[in-house]
Amino acid sequence: MRYNRILLKLSGEALMGKKQYGIDGDRLAEYADEIKSVVDKGIEVAIVIGGGNIFRGLAGASQGMDRVQGDHMGMLATVINGLALQSALELKGIQTRLQSAIKINEVAEPFIRRRAIRHLEKGRVVIFGGGTGNPYFTTDSAAVLRAIEINADVILKGTRVDGIYTSDPEKDKTATKFDSLSFQEVLSKGLKVMDTTAFTLSQENELPIVVFDMNTRGNLMKIVSGENIGTVVNV
Repeated sequence: MRYNRILLKLSGEALMGKKQYGIDGDRLAEYADEIKSVVDKGIEVAIVIGGGNIFRGLAGASQGMDRVQGDHMGMLATVINGLALQSALELKGIQTRLQSAIKINEVAEPFIRRRAIRHLEKGRVVIFGGGTGNPYFTTDSAAVLRAIEINADVILKGTRVDGIYTSDPEKDKTATKFDSLSFQEVLSKGLKVMDTTAFTLSQENELPIVVFDMNTRGNLMKIVSGENIGTVVNV
């Protein structure tokens, strides 16, 4: 296996499946199957999931809501998604722990770095909810931060497209895909991989990022097995 410990970043929108809002149970079950396949191979898996299928702080701010309040609502949305994914994984027989950056002890453990690492070492999947626990930071930033804290080998960013393109492939049919990029190339080409804070943090800590299509069955296993799936961003 190419990686021993991974951090999987999923968007909240990914959980919607074919729905316009909320959580698609079929998509949730598909993701649980994909994650189970790599856990069964002994890979240590941590997950950060967004909350955009329920609420986005930026969207609330654009409608006149206080940005900090909106971001707190978004953090709670990530906890809801984390609970849903935890339930789906446990139905597959995978021991899972949900840790939250904000105190919500009745439904999630507080984030404690050493405890999270210990869970991973015991073969449990750890889901990090609540973002970073601070407003103005995205779940991309939370994913990079947690990956660094738990000494993950890589961030696997699951999206709807199969990698990084010269432009949006859903809008531009002439867009071409990159198989690999350096951090500097991403910046010089003006490509959008993560928000600037998250990307810079990943670059400074030399933490590779793989952008891939999570909705294609088997892709997650192929990546951890060493196949060249998606686009790799590395030093």
